[in-house]
Amino acid sequence: MNYELFIAKRIIAGKKYKNSISSPIIKIAISAIALGVIIMLIAVATGRGLQYKIRDKMAGFKGHIQIVNYDSNNSDVSTVAIKKDQDFYPNFKDIEGIKNVQIFASKGGILRTETDFEGIVFKGVSTDYDWSFFKEYLVEGRVPNFELSRTKEVLLSQTIVNRLHLKLGDTILSTFVKTATSKLPSNRKYTIVGIYNSGFAQFDKMMMIGDIREIQNLNKWTENEIGGFEVLLESFDDIEIKGQEIYGDIGATLNTKTIVDSYPSVFEWIQLFDNNVWFIIAIMILVAGINMITALLVLILERVQMIGILKALGSTNTSIRKIFLYNASYLILKGLFWGNIIGLSIIFIQYLFKIITLNPETYYVNTMPVYISLYQILLLNLGTLIMCFLMLIIPSYIITKIHPSKSIKFA
Repeated sequence: MNYELFIAKRIIAGKKYKNSISSPIIKIAISAIALGVIIMLIAVATGRGLQYKIRDKMAGFKGHIQIVNYDSNNSDVSTVAIKKDQDFYPNFKDIEGIKNVQIFASKGGILRTETDFEGIVFKGVSTDYDWSFFKEYLVEGRVPNFELSRTKEVLLSQTIVNRLHLKLGDTILSTFVKTATSKLPSNRKYTIVGIYNSGFAQFDKMMMIGDIREIQNLNKWTENEIGGFEVLLESFDDIEIKGQEIYGDIGATLNTKTIVDSYPSVFEWIQLFDNNVWFIIAIMILVAGINMITALLVLILERVQMIGILKALGSTNTSIRKIFLYNASYLILKGLFWGNIIGLSIIFIQYLFKIITLNPETYYVNTMPVYISLYQILLLNLGTLIMCFLMLIIPSYIITKIHPSKSIKFA
């Protein structure tokens, strides 16, 4: 046993392989594991980052769950009013995990200048609105002030501002479509007090944020009539459960719509990121495992005489296999160490400097978002270590086929 421990330490220290045939094989195996970990970390970080960023942006524009009239259509324009005075407003008493409940109403219109025009959806909100999302993406100016008795201040996207050649502080003429009570279009003038750029082209190209009282006035609604309620949750993962709970807690004439139900194609698309990530992880672990199997076989074949001597001294096949498996585990850990250092550094650099950019028309974001948790890092490393180790057990059985008499014969 003392001989085994001594040899195992020498092998793990790497002193016997510096000038051996196996040296480049070992370096390749370590590099393959490190490269695999780097790719897996980046795949997980970018996949999760895109999922979280896209769904957070959609929630910023539409809320996690909307409560509207049961007869309302699925468009972005409020056509049927509901009463603001509800038992669940401003807070749900029996449902936990709700961050905020805010009123809204929306109306389709056209922004006009002397030379251009642009179709928009005017979303009216009130003092209960959570501005944290738009403040994060505010490029210039500020959010509208609703403390005044009536405000003409609006928030416009940089996309619309650039298309219409506008700037902060400009007054913009808006024309709104006719309503059931007014057969003529309505014209209004608004002042641009803030410009945002969320990178979500689907909403940036049409959304204007202002006072809900303007929508009520345009639709000839009373102060108690609104388009609906937006519910913001503390955790997106609870959206389906909370959607059902909220539906059971509202009136029979009201309906709930989660953003997953409203935009199924978007969420089906981002759900595919998980499949891609799992495919990349499986391929990388397979490649790393094959490289480790090759390295282990080379180590065993290069140490045939040593194995024969150990068997002649009374060592069992199991104890000799452990020596090589311990050595292989050390090599795996070394590859994991460098893979984590390099991979996490790349992720951190992207997080800070936003080097990699994306087309917002396709990916709904300007730069590649990254997100990875300590739990994911530990799980990824532990899974790689275990899978690679298990893949080495079967090749190590070759040690049992080595006979001391034949292996020592040529020593």
